[in-house]
Amino acid sequence: MAEASRQLHLMGTVITLWVQAKQPEVLLDQAAQRLKQDEYRFSANADDSELMQINHAAGHHGVQVTSDLFELITIGKRESLRPNSALNIAIGPLVQTWRIGFDNARHPTDSQIQAKLPLIDPEQIQLDDETQSVFLTRTGMAIDLGALAKGYFANQIISMFKQAQADAGYIDLGGNVMTFGRNPHHVDGNWRIGIQNPFLSRGNPALTLNLQNVSVVTSGIYERVMQWQGHQYHHVLDRYTGYPIPTDLASLSIITPRSLDGEIWTTRLFGTAPVDIIHLIDQTPQTQAVVITSKGDMALTQGLK
Repeated sequence: MAEASRQLHLMGTVITLWVQAKQPEVLLDQAAQRLKQDEYRFSANADDSELMQINHAAGHHGVQVTSDLFELITIGKRESLRPNSALNIAIGPLVQTWRIGFDNARHPTDSQIQAKLPLIDPEQIQLDDETQSVFLTRTGMAIDLGALAKGYFANQIISMFKQAQADAGYIDLGGNVMTFGRNPHHVDGNWRIGIQNPFLSRGNPALTLNLQNVSVVTSGIYERVMQWQGHQYHHVLDRYTGYPIPTDLASLSIITPRSLDGEIWTTRLFGTAPVDIIHLIDQTPQTQAVVITSKGDMALTQGLK
């Protein structure tokens, strides 16, 4: 088996792919093409993407979509409706009002924020399983899948590698890492996955995990932030207030077999106290967590200790 790697600049980050297979370059070509197509189709920023067709039709009519987009929206709505979940795929109007993480970020007025709150209710996303169509019941609503898409894409790419009977593979979507198979460059076959230190520049890990056949998803408030009149605002917005969620977290990393599950957990739990996160994940099968607080304290679930 041969091996090959590739880097892509997509989704506002650097994506690294690696695979060990009979024809690794062919697999990497296919993976790159798939990621480019999916980035465009699922984008809340490309005005003519498949997702934006739903948003443009908000308040008017439903839009029939492809099965994978329908599946991710269905999962996203379900997870957005869980009690105390910080995840909300209907958050689009509020994201576009703040624009945190974009060049034109700004602090909106309170009246501008309040005007968006009726438009970010995930209950108002109507799904028709029979026709695979999505209808946003109120004009001005907008779905944003940014909290889930990378995990969904990672699952798809690793599944593609496995179906092609690759021996091993790896994808890093800017902090969302998923592996399968043995790492041929380490005797133990494990992968070394660094957890970014949220107080240092990228590439400085707070710790390194030694794992195999898992996904590691890290979400933090240290990269997508906005400075405004002496205050710092992060990008995870509260559906009830319209402002960034108060949190003691600097970063949260979730280790799971599937990358999408990690994406769901890191966003759902972002407003939860660190001690409660550790307690909950300790009771969740096949799931581990690393919490780093804004004071620099670190906590790990029992399975990682």
